[in-house]
Amino acid sequence: MTDYVLFIHGVKTRHKEAFCSSAKSLFQRIMQSANGDSRDWQPIFLFWGDLNTAAQTKLREEGFKKSSKWKEFWFQDFRTEQILEFVGDAALYLSRHVGSQVVERLANELGKLQNATPDDRLHLVTHSWGTVILFDILFASRWDDKDLDDKTLKYVDIIRRSISGLEPEPPSGVRLASIHTMGSPIALFNLINVNGSSHDLTPQLKELLRSIYQQRGNKPLPWRNFSHPGDPIAYPLEQVIPLLLDSEGNKFVQIEDIMIRNKTSFLMQPFSQTLLPLINGGKAHGSYWDHPDVPKVIGEVVRSSL
Repeated sequence: MTDYVLFIHGVKTRHKEAFCSSAKSLFQRIMQSANGDSRDWQPIFLFWGDLNTAAQTKLREEGFKKSSKWKEFWFQDFRTEQILEFVGDAALYLSRHVGSQVVERLANELGKLQNATPDDRLHLVTHSWGTVILFDILFASRWDDKDLDDKTLKYVDIIRRSISGLEPEPPSGVRLASIHTMGSPIALFNLINVNGSSHDLTPQLKELLRSIYQQRGNKPLPWRNFSHPGDPIAYPLEQVIPLLLDSEGNKFVQIEDIMIRNKTSFLMQPFSQTLLPLINGGKAHGSYWDHPDVPKVIGEVVRSSL
């Protein structure tokens, strides 16, 4: 029996070695928290941050900095190091070109699940925009478009067959056992989840949760959403996901918002509603990988569901 843990990073992650190092460290601490010596564990790492580098560098160096008015703009570093990289990562992924490359990488990584048994389980640990990417590939109908090239359609099919409960073969694949989101903007992505939109996640998400609910003996899927109070990209989900699901669907998942803080958070409290923490928000957004509460909570969820 194996517990697979899929890690997906978020925005502003450009170096694979640094991401894998952080994810491996978190993985080791999750196993320790879960007292996982009695089970086999297998991490899976999806790195996609280098796919956007060239386009964003060209825009910054040739589009912004060569402008005759660039020096007159305030917050230049904040614009290029925070806003550009977040919005740029989001916009480029939503394009077919970069999005298809991410799909290919995820399909290749999920090849590790090919030898999984019915007793094996999958846990998702996603950071920032990585949550949106995974949910989009799994649930959005835009990846069913027959105008997509055959290779991309094949990779999407591989990904969706990897997780039990997703069409085209709901009984196949690994059983999803828990979801853990860190600094997630999925709440904002909800704004485009309208009926008929090619980005609408709702129908497929609900069907997956229904299938998992039945597999678990009518027990809801545990979902822990970690947020740092100074992270401008993180939002609560306890009341957001119910907006996506109807009254029946809400019983399929048990979501808990968890706030994490560091030792100096209380010093920033007087400035919590000013721009000062926002300018420093990048540190808060990346703090989840090293925070001791994250592996503790994830480990407890894994252990309680054994």
